[in-house]
Amino acid sequence: MTNKAMDAVLERAIQNEEEAYRFYVQLHELVEDTEAKDTLLFLAEEEKGHKAYLMRYREGGFYELMADASRITDYRVVEHTERPEIRKGMTTRDVYLVAAAKELAAHNLYQELAAIHPGGAVKDMLLRMAREELKHKEKVEYLYTNTAFPQTAGG
Repeated sequence: MTNKAMDAVLERAIQNEEEAYRFYVQLHELVEDTEAKDTLLFLAEEEKGHKAYLMRYREGGFYELMADASRITDYRVVEHTERPEIRKGMTTRDVYLVAAAKELAAHNLYQELAAIHPGGAVKDMLLRMAREELKHKEKVEYLYTNTAFPQTAGG
């Protein structure tokens, strides 16, 4: 792969992380629930970290992300649930569902980019990013299911 092509892929990935960061910060402003607000800030910071990772990769420094694919479970909740409208005063469960959908879109983007690249460092980096996004999806789907279907005293 030429340096120009690799730069284009990395630039698109960096833009994706910047967009995700802004998305979570803007969503944070619409939400009232403190726990959901904290989760959105956490996700925004994660996206900022992804951007830093990609920029460092572009500059020649490479380090591993923490995702361990063997420990990520994709429950596919968001794929089978109607997506709520983004609006002020959203319910906490809707916030988590919107966040899961955003993480799924990011995961799919990295998977698609990886699919068009031959084996090698760039493909490996894109697959690592896809796993990171899937890890986030797992977290917010977990929060969604625990919010939408809380445990009752009866079991």
